[in-house]
Amino acid sequence: MTQPPRLTIADVARFPRPGANVPGGLGFTPDGRAVTFLYSAEGNLVRSLWRLDLETGAREVLAGPPPATTSEGALSREEELRRERARLRELGVTSYEFATAAPAPILLVPGGGRLWVRIGDSELAPLPGSDGAIDAHLSPAGDRVAFVREGDLYVQETRGGDPRRLTSDAEDGLTNGLAEFIAQEELDRDRGFWWSPDGSRIAFIRADSRHIPEYPIVHQGRPGIDVERHRYPFAGQANALLDLGVIDVATGALTWLDLGTDRDIYIARVGWRPDGALAVQLLSRDQRRLRLLLFEGGAAPRTLIDEYQEPWINLAGETTFLKDGRIVWSTERSGFRHLELRSPDGALERVLTAGPWMVSSFLGVDEEGGFVYFAATEASPLERHLYRVPLTGDPMERLTGEPGWHTGVLAPGGEWLLDAWSSRTEPPRVIARNLRNGRTVEVHRPEALTPAGLGLVVPEFHEVTADDGTLLYGALYRPPAAKGPVPVVVSVYGGPHVQRVIDDWSLTVDLRIQYLVQQGVAVFKLDNRGSAGRGLAFEAHIHRRMGTVEVEDQVAGVRYLARLGGLDTSRVGIYGWSYGGYMTLMAMLKAPGVFRVGVAGAPVTDWDGYDTAYTERYMGTPAANPEGYRDGSAITHAHRLEGRLLLVHGMTDENVHFRHTARFIVALTEAGKEYDLLIFPEERHMPRDQRGLEYQERRVIEFLLRELRPR
Repeated sequence: MTQPPRLTIADVARFPRPGANVPGGLGFTPDGRAVTFLYSAEGNLVRSLWRLDLETGAREVLAGPPPATTSEGALSREEELRRERARLRELGVTSYEFATAAPAPILLVPGGGRLWVRIGDSELAPLPGSDGAIDAHLSPAGDRVAFVREGDLYVQETRGGDPRRLTSDAEDGLTNGLAEFIAQEELDRDRGFWWSPDGSRIAFIRADSRHIPEYPIVHQGRPGIDVERHRYPFAGQANALLDLGVIDVATGALTWLDLGTDRDIYIARVGWRPDGALAVQLLSRDQRRLRLLLFEGGAAPRTLIDEYQEPWINLAGETTFLKDGRIVWSTERSGFRHLELRSPDGALERVLTAGPWMVSSFLGVDEEGGFVYFAATEASPLERHLYRVPLTGDPMERLTGEPGWHTGVLAPGGEWLLDAWSSRTEPPRVIARNLRNGRTVEVHRPEALTPAGLGLVVPEFHEVTADDGTLLYGALYRPPAAKGPVPVVVSVYGGPHVQRVIDDWSLTVDLRIQYLVQQGVAVFKLDNRGSAGRGLAFEAHIHRRMGTVEVEDQVAGVRYLARLGGLDTSRVGIYGWSYGGYMTLMAMLKAPGVFRVGVAGAPVTDWDGYDTAYTERYMGTPAANPEGYRDGSAITHAHRLEGRLLLVHGMTDENVHFRHTARFIVALTEAGKEYDLLIFPEERHMPRDQRGLEYQERRVIEFLLRELRPR
């Protein structure tokens, strides 16, 4: 019998994972007749833009990788930092945009520090004069493109000509048309300007961070001296001051909009109603109040929706207006995210979805057919399925049957729906479904892969009860031919807005885990209270007390494993990255008798050193919650370390600064505690260098295996 393959460290460090070279950036051409997607025919991370004709099935490459986009080293610093905000590992064509109302197809592809345009059936060509363009977007008609360069907003004809500068007051710490750091990192808003539906005006954000002290990041691993300076808003400290303006593209006339007297706010979402009114979602600094304002021609707004919610408001997507001005509104006011239909003045007409489950993503509206499309957890928190509900409020309909994790994209006009799905046993595939006649077109057929053929175990789902009786979900990877009780490693994230235990192919092709399993180690993942996918109350357990209930639940998970048999829970390790790195530290410090060894990657060690929006959402400010910050700090508990600890951090991490690890090292030294340290001088929060990844995986895995040996 053929033995299943054995993983190598190089396999563990390589991307994409087996079966995970799948179409990304899924969308449709504006006429809804073709699917567009990003894909690497070579099976690597360098992608091209493809088009699939839904009538003929013909496939073609619309845009290959632009020059200077196929390696990390060729990217500008601005591009590098924006990729960090987006957690983007892919190269080549990483984004694209079609003009939504052009008479002929007009395509925009940014890359290599400039813009590339394809008009009609012409070849993709660079747009002269667009060098240094950031965050470019086509006008609806496609005749112009707007972008930001050196902090100011520009507009340029897509058929050529010199760019025209629309704003002129940018300087260090002040930008026009760019999403500020907090918006990109924590609010899921990655843009700072928006074309009006008729292309005559642009709404844009002016972000002033000049009053925020600079935080220097020194590149220690390079021959020359290189210092980055970031205006980083630490918890409880100043945020960027934001203004919202509307500029007439033809005349340059500028109107600043009245957002109220309180300037310490977040501009969460901006968008245009079909009739040209501008809608703005404003979120209060404490993130408990969300207002939808409508500007209908003047500087003063009218308030359509005003929501207040404890303990915080989780933001959803853009405001969705129907042609008649009615609003499809997403809210968690019931405790679970659901959809409502509201009148043009914001009054509630009807609830569209309800129940002890949540709408996980809004896919769009087919106004002609009268349906709203969405993905939801209605079937199970471990799965996602696609649904539609009539605007009339009639019962909803489930559209997907295969068990697993489904995501969807609705075509313009509502005729087609893309269904991308996978499960623990099935690699991802993508199908286009015609919602009128039921016809299907295969967009992506996966390779003939099975977990067994790859030498991988399929994780088992388990249910764990928290100390307060809350049901938790875990995934256990067992060595298939273990002799005697085996050690256990807990793979943890544990923070809000993330769910890891899901019926998805990614759960199976977690190759660090699979390597450990092949070495005779069992691995366990548990979504503790505070994580995503279970509603606001489940997430809100961490309110003002990060580092408490999450640790309690991970300990409860280990107690559960002890009752299963075949697992040696006297030899338990734990590892994680980012919030998972923080959780690793807190688990080892607060439950030293449970966790014998840990690897903490890029950990937050004191929440006073993390950013405003994220930290204050869950913890309040340091001044308002001093005890929560003190008890939630790994530095506070450093003297309690007993097990073996490896700290891993990139020194140019501009999100969780290396300062976190440095401060924790100082506390460990003062307490006389031993630790191991693995640093990468030229890596950010998301390690990318291939050799560095292999080196990291080898060091981390060897450390865990060595420290979990019987003593």
